Amino acid sequence: MAVAGAIIGAAVGGWINDKYGRKKSILLADILFFCGAIVMCAAPAPWMIILGRILVGLGVGMASMTSPLYISEASPARIRGALVSTNGLLITGGQFLAYLINLAFTKAPGTWRWMLGVAGVPAVVQFILMLSLPESPRWLYRKDKVKEARVILEKIYPPNEVEDEMKALQLSIEMEKAEEGSIGDNFLSKLKSAWGNVVVRRGLYAGIAVQVAQQFVGINTVMYYSPTIVQLAGFASNKTALALSLITSGLNAVGSIVSMFFVDRFGRRRLMIISMFGIIVCLVALSIMFHEASIHSPSVSSLESQHFGRNSTCSSFLQAPDASSWNCMSCLKASPHCAFCANGDNKYHPGACLASTDAIRGSCRQERRTWYTQGCPSKFGFFAVLLLGLYIISYSPGMGTVPWIVNSEIYPLRYRGLGGGIAAVSNWASNLIVSETFLTLTEALGSAGTFLLFAGFSFLGLVAIFFLVPETKGLQFEEVEKMLEKGFKPSICCCKKPEEEDTK
Repeated sequence: MAVAGAIIGAAVGGWINDKYGRKKSILLADILFFCGAIVMCAAPAPWMIILGRILVGLGVGMASMTSPLYISEASPARIRGALVSTNGLLITGGQFLAYLINLAFTKAPGTWRWMLGVAGVPAVVQFILMLSLPESPRWLYRKDKVKEARVILEKIYPPNEVEDEMKALQLSIEMEKAEEGSIGDNFLSKLKSAWGNVVVRRGLYAGIAVQVAQQFVGINTVMYYSPTIVQLAGFASNKTALALSLITSGLNAVGSIVSMFFVDRFGRRRLMIISMFGIIVCLVALSIMFHEASIHSPSVSSLESQHFGRNSTCSSFLQAPDASSWNCMSCLKASPHCAFCANGDNKYHPGACLASTDAIRGSCRQERRTWYTQGCPSKFGFFAVLLLGLYIISYSPGMGTVPWIVNSEIYPLRYRGLGGGIAAVSNWASNLIVSETFLTLTEALGSAGTFLLFAGFSFLGLVAIFFLVPETKGLQFEEVEKMLEKGFKPSICCCKKPEEEDTK
């Protein structure tokens, strides 16, 4: 429900951004987020938690597209990428802190109320601090508040660059206003004119491509379900799974720091392409690893199963004509009511396929055996978790932060809120599709098939990025607009530098 709310928040946020400004949009997002946290914290029934999640989602959706846009428009071109990457760092760092904070509240009275309610604190802090910050200078200029825009630009740029920025802004605004008279200012006419504008259309191709690719590499399934994935790799303990998922969250934050240092040096496009290559290799390797783990999982022994009594044995196993060929994975896939109790002497030796009840689980553990419901004992488990870490390291510096940077700088000023909103909607909608289908896919295709499917989606994303996304590193917004107007032709390597092209 939070993700569904974020889709609506991103859609409405684009219009609010262009109409009322970036600052007011962020303040409104803070209010929605705070109200959602309080509603969830005080919820007397599940329906009220759902209402709170929708409110939080609305705030998240608005902030997700407004924050990078605001940072981008208030940053010098030479460090714009690094500053927008800071937004990504604080998101991933926040996820890591959320794990730790929730861990601290597990022993407190009213555990989940504290976990959900404390989320309102950052919203209050941001709201108060945001009041002291200025509006985006580019939005102010667009609204004919030229003097206010100049004052803010003078704080951002060295004195010798301010005039150039003002001239570039003036030229861009004059061109937009020349076509504005015949367009109108209502949402539908603006949407129609945006799609009819070749610069905006090409920007949307690039912006939507990177946002959809970001989600269809499967990252949020890894972040949302990392404890489950770790258990699928053969780590049965919930505590172990949660501890390892904390590591994946930490690696995501570290990757955002790497992005800050390299995005303005190596460029947005190159970082995303390298990131996608790493993601594809890791997903294919994970698929192979999970496939091998399922093939080599311990077999099911009738003797071991009946050791706990015939009534304790999984009914699917008793009725199966090919029960002698069953292994741990066959047991778990047969029914959600089946579980595997590992061999007491060696967990890789034949074990028991039992009915998944609390009483039988207690009997299994009483004999110092390990109880498996998600994955099986596997010698490949360590390598699967290692590959999961490499996947995060490949994703975070490139596909983790760069799509938001690209969307904050690729649209003309008049359509920046609308374009960013449309791209953010595509991101959250893709997020919803991927996260809602992940567990169903693992049941239908298995872990190996699911990761291989994500590898296929990642390859399609790589092709889309190569052909649709231009390099915007170090360019002023107005220069990006001119580049899109001329058209973008992809090349495997950049043989000419922009300075050489200009001299030519």
